[in-house]
Amino acid sequence: MLLKLSRLDVCIEAKKIVNGVDLSVGKGELHIIMGPNGSGKSTLLSAIMGLPRVRICGGTIVFNGIDITNMPSYERAKLGIALAHQHPPEIKGVKFNEIAKAIIKKCGCSDYSIMSKILKVDDLLHRDLFVGFSGGEKKRAELFLVMLQSPKLALLDEPDSGVDIESIESIANAIDYLVSRGSSVILVTHTGIITNKLSRINKVHIMMNGRFVYSGYPDEVLPIVMKFGYSKGVKMLAK
Repeated sequence: MLLKLSRLDVCIEAKKIVNGVDLSVGKGELHIIMGPNGSGKSTLLSAIMGLPRVRICGGTIVFNGIDITNMPSYERAKLGIALAHQHPPEIKGVKFNEIAKAIIKKCGCSDYSIMSKILKVDDLLHRDLFVGFSGGEKKRAELFLVMLQSPKLALLDEPDSGVDIESIESIANAIDYLVSRGSSVILVTHTGIITNKLSRINKVHIMMNGRFVYSGYPDEVLPIVMKFGYSKGVKMLAK
């Protein structure tokens, strides 16, 4: 097992946002976390990455056999966890290709050109990082930088949010490629649009009010939730 969350509680200041989440992710698996806005999906990814904006107030996170519950984010990154943010910040004066080259030098990525072609980022490389990028360009560029790290676990926060159809296709192809190389992926989505483009999903988890209210296989969960929505869909699945 690559990642195991046990009864995980996550707080922001004094408020508990994630409540008692259990999750097991094997090597090379793709897990989808779906749910309405404000259900705790992004907070959960932040907790796995160890971002300082959140605090683990109960439970444990074990990654590749190591308890990382109280480990700082940079140490988790060294172990092979990478996060693609929902809203990456614009960084003026820093070229996209400079960051890409630094990551390649650090991580030794050998299939740079393949990933660049899949995500169609060649025309963006000369520009300041994320400055003036469209929604689709930001998502493709952020995912490209994650892929260059050759992560053991990639955490993708709504890569299909606010992007055009072509970008969704490219992003889905890139995720499939990432999984085919042996990386595990946890993908958060609100709309679920991207799920139709992915070739293999291991598990779908529905998150509402800070909890996983249903987990199942994609063929079971997705048709119901996409047609009837979260509240009605979960009630139907639970029968």
